[in-house]
Amino acid sequence: MSKQFDILVVDDESVIINAVDKICSAEGLKVDASGNAEEALLKVQRNSYRLIISDIMMPDIDGFQFLDALSKMKIKTPVIITTGFSTVENAVKSLYNGAIDFIPKPFSAEELISSVSRGLKYLDIQGKLIISENSANDASIIYVPCPAKYFRLGYASWAAPDNTGSVLVGVTDLFLKTIDSITEIELLKSDNEIVQGNSCAQVKSKDDLLHTVISPVSGRILERNDRLVNDTSIVEKDPYFNGWFYRIIPSDSEFELKQLIPCSSDRL
Repeated sequence: MSKQFDILVVDDESVIINAVDKICSAEGLKVDASGNAEEALLKVQRNSYRLIISDIMMPDIDGFQFLDALSKMKIKTPVIITTGFSTVENAVKSLYNGAIDFIPKPFSAEELISSVSRGLKYLDIQGKLIISENSANDASIIYVPCPAKYFRLGYASWAAPDNTGSVLVGVTDLFLKTIDSITEIELLKSDNEIVQGNSCAQVKSKDDLLHTVISPVSGRILERNDRLVNDTSIVEKDPYFNGWFYRIIPSDSEFELKQLIPCSSDRL
């Protein structure tokens, strides 16, 4: 008989499974667990899960192979990747291969809850999209995709090169839709360096959760959009043009843009 859970934790460390279970159960979420990806793949075929939290470094099948297997099985459950081997390459590869978020270990309860909150709302949005696609009478716009000439890291952040050699960086409308209304945006100062796959900003929602924005590219901040600090509604109304976060001088845009997903592919 199929069982229903909110979250499946896939990790070979019992201390991580116990921590996720304790934190998420306190939020009223029902948690299931697997000590390896092979067992987890069997579970997702038998049971129903709203969200998966998976480690990368596991025996036999690692987190990237797990993501690939889920894709081949056409399992649409959102996946959050978490690992103690926190590198830029792991973060970027995880998001490129379909994970919706990346949390380095050790993580705090707040970091986990903010990511889980976005993951569950992401699932709800995907459900609305399916209903909209299947209904000839429903022409509602669930979220606005990135402009075709942009590039995105996962579903959350975007990069837009211009003809001057600089790159604009911002967050997607889909990322904003997974947050319960923005109350504050924390930006880095000009001349600071941002690194692809690392945090470049934080967004606070009205439920007091802090949400990390992962940078899509590396480079030096030439200019930051100070208007957003004083008026967060700008990014919610227009995330792709007036709502950009930074203009940067990229470190190696030719290489790093290849690690991102062209937004034009979202329209195929």
